[in-house]
Amino acid sequence: MIQRVTVPSLFPPPVYSHASVVKAGTDLAFLAGSVPLDAEGKLVGEGDPVRQAEQVLVNLGEQLRAVGSDMAHVVSTDVYVVAGEPAVLSAVWDVVEASGLSSGPHSSTLIGVTCLGYTGQLVEITATAVVPEQA
Repeated sequence: MIQRVTVPSLFPPPVYSHASVVKAGTDLAFLAGSVPLDAEGKLVGEGDPVRQAEQVLVNLGEQLRAVGSDMAHVVSTDVYVVAGEPAVLSAVWDVVEASGLSSGPHSSTLIGVTCLGYTGQLVEITATAVVPEQA
C-alpha cells in the first residue's frame, strides 16, 4: 500500500525516507497540526519541548484513530519546533523517532521556527496518513 523510497543518488537519511508513494484509490487523511494541548485546552509541558513533543504525539495518535488510521500508516510529517539550536531540534526528533512514526520510515521535514499559534507552544506536527481499508 505504501512504497517508501530512499533515493540512491542522494545522501542516505538516518531514519526517514526521501519519498512515500501511495497507489491511487487509497484513502488519505490530511491532518491539521497536532499541538501540545490537553483535552481541556491547557498547554502541556510549558517551556519543555521534549514534553510538548510527547503530548503532540499523543494527540496525533488520537487524530489518526479518529479517521481509522495509526502511526504505522503515516506517510509524511512536518515537525515544527520553536528553536534556534540544532540540539533542541534533535531532542524533539528523538521523541518522534521513538514514537513509531519513523518505523516506515516516513518522509519528514524538521523545521525550526520563531513561534507557533498558542502562547508557550514549542512543538507542532502535521501529518498525512493512509487510511487502511476495513477488513
